[in-house]
Amino acid sequence: MKLYDCTPAPSPKRVRMFIHEKSLEVEKIQIDLMSGQQRTDDFKKINPWSTVPVLELEDGTTISEISACCRYIEEMHPNPPLLGKNPKEKAVIEMWNQHMEMDGFMAAVDVFRNSAKGFASRAKAGPNNYEQIPALADRASQQLTDFFDLLNQRLGDNKFIVGDDFSVADITAFVTIEFAKWSKITPSNEVHNNLKRWFDEINERPSSKA
Repeated sequence: MKLYDCTPAPSPKRVRMFIHEKSLEVEKIQIDLMSGQQRTDDFKKINPWSTVPVLELEDGTTISEISACCRYIEEMHPNPPLLGKNPKEKAVIEMWNQHMEMDGFMAAVDVFRNSAKGFASRAKAGPNNYEQIPALADRASQQLTDFFDLLNQRLGDNKFIVGDDFSVADITAFVTIEFAKWSKITPSNEVHNNLKRWFDEINERPSSKA
């Protein structure tokens, strides 16, 4: 199994953390996103959507999208379970991870790609060019503040985002907070004390450096 990766980018880091938590060794192939390598004809044969991460299996099958990559890894290597141990856990973790994705990670994406100068015509990842919408960055910035408030409240009563066990939802939220720093948006150490406690704990896990 190979992982098409880009070390600085937040999306593939989510899969690298997942792999590390499973104690797996996977060959990593670096794709230079800033030079546009992901939009070359050669890479489009691997992933026509021109994004990383991508898993390539031994039989040549390629799997793009973070959730699909993690699903395959979980099915092949179920321990430790990061997507849940039973139907109820799986549903609850998926619910929370969807909110970490839509309310947090995608907001961080919208802020960065609609405000960073280097992405003037690349406001969305993928094969096509889209112009920035500054108002979308402003709205997403407010979304991130609301996201931090939600997490701080949730983590006041829970060790991890879904109870007592580390899960994929924690990976998504952790990388989201790291990514938001690119746009100089961070939780308040005074206001978001529960979130800070949780973030510091995740930051001590070896997978956080994957």
